[in-house]
Amino acid sequence: MSLRIDWCVELSLVRPARYRVKRGQTLLAVALAFSVPPRLLAAVNHLQTEPAEGELLVIPPAENLYRVHGGESRVLLCGSPERFARKNATDCLYPGQIVAL
Repeated sequence: MSLRIDWCVELSLVRPARYRVKRGQTLLAVALAFSVPPRLLAAVNHLQTEPAEGELLVIPPAENLYRVHGGESRVLLCGSPERFARKNATDCLYPGQIVAL
């Protein structure tokens, strides 16, 4: 007689809806830590400068981030210019930019 026990464990990552900025953290560092384009994080939090230590930031939903290469377009990356602007909080696109797909 053998005893078989099946275990089913579901793991999920818990993302905070808000995040308190730590000493020395930049907007880019926080954005990359949560897989959010830096411009989107700045727009959601109405930031014009780097966040201050202790500032509470709203973290938008995570995205698939991508570093833009020369010759790519907003349509190629997101399907339409409007969708690109909505996902990235900008109409600008340039090589090296980190964007949400």
